[in-house]
Amino acid sequence: MQRLRRFYASEKAQGAIAFLVAQYVRLVYWTNRWRRVGYDISDRLFAENRRLIFCFWHSRLLMMPYATYGGRPFDVMMSTHRDGKFIARAVRHLGIGVVFGSSSRRPALALREATKRCRDGVCLCITPDGPRGPRGRAAPGAVLIAELAGAVLVPVAYATSRRRLLGSWDRFHLPLPIGRGVFVVGREIEVPRGLDETGREELRLRLEADITRVTDEADRLMGHPPVEPASAS
Repeated sequence: MQRLRRFYASEKAQGAIAFLVAQYVRLVYWTNRWRRVGYDISDRLFAENRRLIFCFWHSRLLMMPYATYGGRPFDVMMSTHRDGKFIARAVRHLGIGVVFGSSSRRPALALREATKRCRDGVCLCITPDGPRGPRGRAAPGAVLIAELAGAVLVPVAYATSRRRLLGSWDRFHLPLPIGRGVFVVGREIEVPRGLDETGREELRLRLEADITRVTDEADRLMGHPPVEPASAS
């Protein structure tokens, strides 16, 4: 058993598994019929050449490489712990860049890097409740990055008709092949400069509510009940 665990923890095994995950994402995308809702909003923002930070819950991470953000390059912000590094391996197979960030390990450096990439025209993608929750509760980082980068926050979600909800902390939405799917984009949130703590908290709560709203709408369109967020602490 220990030998098997060492194998799965090895660089070689992690690379192979990440490759297989990327192929599964491709399979799900190409075998589902997809609908896009609210893309007039993102199209307008791209036409205006706005700096954009797309925000979605950790449970809806898997299919986001296929949300097609206006043809721009985009990076996903990942944690530096083991799960984040594994996901980074998988999304790189799909042509996605990664910015590593952590609230406990050199957070200022991650903040500067994310802000710089956003200013350079890269669409930044953030899971405000990741990497460990609580589920459906936004941390303040996305608002702060948007303020520093002069960007707007855009809530987005997806759902599929055929799925499994895993028993993980985030109730991860595992999409299945051969069905229907939907991406939903919500209205942008403007983030002015020079906010005080009260202003940042108001925008954090608005972002939290708006991501939940588009996620619930995606689930409704696929015939699913909403996934309740974790209790507010």
